Amino acid sequence: MRRHGLLIAIALLLAGSAMADDTAIRPDVVYGHKDGLALTFDVLTPPNPNGAAVLWLQSGGWYSNYSPPQNKLEGSQPLLDAGITVLIVRHGSAPKYAVPDAVADVRRCVRFVHMTAEDLKVDPQRLGVLGGSAGGHLTLMLATTGDDGDPQAEDPVLRASSRINCGVSYYPPTDLRGWTTNPPAEIAKHDLLKPPLRFDAELEDDVSPLLQVTSDDAPVLMIHGDMDALVPIAHSQNIIPKFEEANVGSELITVVGAKHGYSEEQTKTIVVPAMVNWFKQHLSAN
Repeated sequence: MRRHGLLIAIALLLAGSAMADDTAIRPDVVYGHKDGLALTFDVLTPPNPNGAAVLWLQSGGWYSNYSPPQNKLEGSQPLLDAGITVLIVRHGSAPKYAVPDAVADVRRCVRFVHMTAEDLKVDPQRLGVLGGSAGGHLTLMLATTGDDGDPQAEDPVLRASSRINCGVSYYPPTDLRGWTTNPPAEIAKHDLLKPPLRFDAELEDDVSPLLQVTSDDAPVLMIHGDMDALVPIAHSQNIIPKFEEANVGSELITVVGAKHGYSEEQTKTIVVPAMVNWFKQHLSAN
């Protein structure tokens, strides 16, 4: 078993090295600081970039863990093959920081990308966001709460826009009302989810994408399993009518039999093709 695992690890390393030969990696771009800590993202630039960029939010349970950017090459490859630059984004992580902090961080990251788009060699009018679970929630928050920035802000980053052009959200929670005081049973079972949900209950509405939908939102593709017990598909189903009422062209793909995640076959045949096509459609230069 150990030898088999070692061979797999070597194969993945070699595969990553091969892709790295074609993809330029710029690690640890700092987009802000908090409590003496740096907020960072990595830039993966394909050999033939077309100017579009996708911010891939690294968030599960609102924990944002670090791994070397080379580890994200394989998962980013379908987007890189389409000429899309991928930004691997981290936010202030639970257990130290809660959900509103994560929302503020990723919003700041979008502003920073707008402000430094020329240096990053991306088009600020062709920005997409990708995330799953908590990352999917943050994707929806960015899609539904974008603004043009505050021209009077002392911090130049805050003067920049936080608007995105589209998003792809996997099995996202969309309504966090009650989650700080009386969370759903499946959420309450997970001790790791208690720290990020320790915030003022009065902020629950502000971090519930379901309540933020307006006509100027970015369109989002949601992909959700119909057997998801942790974040039931009703979360995605319930926000679709809000988008329809606001005339925001969002969509929901139901993955039959999927729980909180997808099988390898579902990922290969349903999820990745739909994700790539969505970004191609909405981040086109035309």
